[in-house]
Amino acid sequence: MFDNKFFARATLATAGCLVAATTFGIGPATAAGSTTVAPAGAAVSATNVGTVKAVAGGVSITCTTSNATGAVPAAPNNTNPSGPITVPISAPTFTGCTTSMWGVSATVTTSGSWSITGQNGTPIAGTINIPQGGMVIQTSGLASCKIVVAPTAAASLAGTWTNGSPSTVQATNAPAPIKVTGSFGCPTSATTGQVTGKYAVNNTTTPSVPITVGP
Repeated sequence: MFDNKFFARATLATAGCLVAATTFGIGPATAAGSTTVAPAGAAVSATNVGTVKAVAGGVSITCTTSNATGAVPAAPNNTNPSGPITVPISAPTFTGCTTSMWGVSATVTTSGSWSITGQNGTPIAGTINIPQGGMVIQTSGLASCKIVVAPTAAASLAGTWTNGSPSTVQATNAPAPIKVTGSFGCPTSATTGQVTGKYAVNNTTTPSVPITVGP
């Protein structure tokens, strides 16, 4: 049924999402420099572009809808002359989840204090920060498996931010620690997964002004 690899394609963040998950400029590490997330104090929403998928071996878990909310720090805290900016966000939601396996259903739950750390650069870089145990995928039916992302400590997922209208954040194959428990067929020896997902980020305070990451 399942092999010993888990690939969570999300916004998560989710995280990245998944993942999540989820908002502000995520990517590989770059040298520290000035970073500004604008406009200061704006409330934001992040919504998945396309479906969110979690794949364990040849079995995929697909969620049709994922969302998170947050707010850009108020000035002057939205600017750092020598490093990144961290933006708290809500734990992303995942709904409309199905699996490619007959007789197996799935639910995705998230919890805790999530955040995004953005760093201006080429590409714009940063992390999606998942709290310990902050994302759980539970399957039921012919295979009952529990997959916990960041099981023993908080974890960070890498990705890329693209300024636009709306701006988008995308994580591609970002590694994440996992713990799998469950019945026969569950990949209980797997300890690392990967996260892939894309989200559109909108300014809900002033919709005509995009959220951007710059120097």
